[in-house]
Amino acid sequence: MLTQQDLKQLAQKGIAEQQIETQLGQFKTGFPFLKLEAAAAIGRGIVAPNDAERKHFVDAWQKYKAEGKKVVKFVPASGAASRMFKDMFAFVDADYDVPTTDFEKKYFDNIDKFAFYAELDAVCQKNNGKGIRALIAEGNYKAVAANMLKAEGLNYGQLPKGLLLFHNYTEGPRTPMEEHLVEGALYAASNGEAYVHFTVSHEHMELFKQKVAQKADLYAQKFGIHYDISFSEQKPSTDTVAANPDGTPFRNSDGSLLFRPGGHGALIENLNEIEADVIFVKNIDNVVPDRLKSETVIWKQIIAGVLVELQQKAFEYLRLLDAGVNDAQLTEIAQFVEKNLCTDPKGKKVDAAYLREKLNRPMRVCGVVKNVGEPGGGPFLTYNQDGTVSLQILESSQIDKSNKEYMEMFTKGTHFNPVDLVCAVKDYKGNAFDLPKFVDPTTGFISQKSKNGKELQALELPGLWNGAMSNWSTVFVEVPLGTFNPVKTVNDLLRDQHQ
Repeated sequence: MLTQQDLKQLAQKGIAEQQIETQLGQFKTGFPFLKLEAAAAIGRGIVAPNDAERKHFVDAWQKYKAEGKKVVKFVPASGAASRMFKDMFAFVDADYDVPTTDFEKKYFDNIDKFAFYAELDAVCQKNNGKGIRALIAEGNYKAVAANMLKAEGLNYGQLPKGLLLFHNYTEGPRTPMEEHLVEGALYAASNGEAYVHFTVSHEHMELFKQKVAQKADLYAQKFGIHYDISFSEQKPSTDTVAANPDGTPFRNSDGSLLFRPGGHGALIENLNEIEADVIFVKNIDNVVPDRLKSETVIWKQIIAGVLVELQQKAFEYLRLLDAGVNDAQLTEIAQFVEKNLCTDPKGKKVDAAYLREKLNRPMRVCGVVKNVGEPGGGPFLTYNQDGTVSLQILESSQIDKSNKEYMEMFTKGTHFNPVDLVCAVKDYKGNAFDLPKFVDPTTGFISQKSKNGKELQALELPGLWNGAMSNWSTVFVEVPLGTFNPVKTVNDLLRDQHQ
């Protein structure tokens, strides 16, 4: 099935022939739905610490940082902002010239509230000889929108979210990239050093580097720290082959195989290359201005405190297992794994080997917020490949929609995953875990796409915080809704949390 040209293409990308055969097989067999035990809830997989416990966990985190541990803030930032502007692209192409939909009216009625207003006004002056107000007064709304979206203007339709102006300050507007640098200084810096890592797309790498070069020193001086800022790209070896509707490889017009990015699950490879004791993971668009940051900063420290305390106990028990344990100690360790790490053996033999396996693996604590109907994944108690049950973050695509009981769990779940993770990635001997070994490969999914008018099937790897972390120890902590402020459309920037 694969030609010599195909094999050459695979070699260039660093993809093994076996990988392609596996992926083409997955198009034919599909991926199994996950078997669910229950939606996680407070008292059943989700911890809601009281005031005294919160203070305790913040103290635990401060103490941990003071020990000279290396902490990194990892920010997936490769997505282009084009989806943020879907409605405005539609307006520019529409057969009418004045704002007609509620979305369009809201955008133009509040245009002076956007942090990019001054820059947009300047490019309107440059390209049209008139500012925003004058263009609107003469009914030329489309020129304003085009100057925001197109390459000859601000080019916001093609830039990554991380480089758009999100928030206004007296000293000038800030991008999400800058807000993450500020966050890094406030909760992830240890011994005067803040490590921040952005995953970016190849075409935006230079832009990110330029922006960091312009801004990093400013924040370093402001917070009295030194930044170590690094970047990586999604590896070509994590791209997945596209398939025709019949499962055969989809080919470009020149006969070459079509590859597509494997989704955010590909970033487990990037995460695996980070040298750190603890890694915070948070999406690029979930940031707020300084006036609202304190809540985020406190809760990041709380979930990190929960993590390091659990890790400390797990390490203690692993050393005990190395030394040899009596029955009472075995029972104590088993209770910790079941109650604190929320892993139910489900009739599996709970011996030293089982406990070692469940303790000696990467660990993550995930903040979850009350479900307010946002699209996306939620926390569940889910069956693993070995028959045990533990906590996972699931997307709707992983759930059998014909199973009424499962759909009820999903729709009535009390909590939602805002991608608020803190991860411990070293074992009790100080060695880094090989993170790809803890991925559940059966948790990818297939979506329907098209290329040049031809239908195709696309394969997404197990999501970074879904199947890619399936075999990690996972604990959920309820965090306030105020810590979750994503920007999905340009008008989200008009919400009070972004003003």
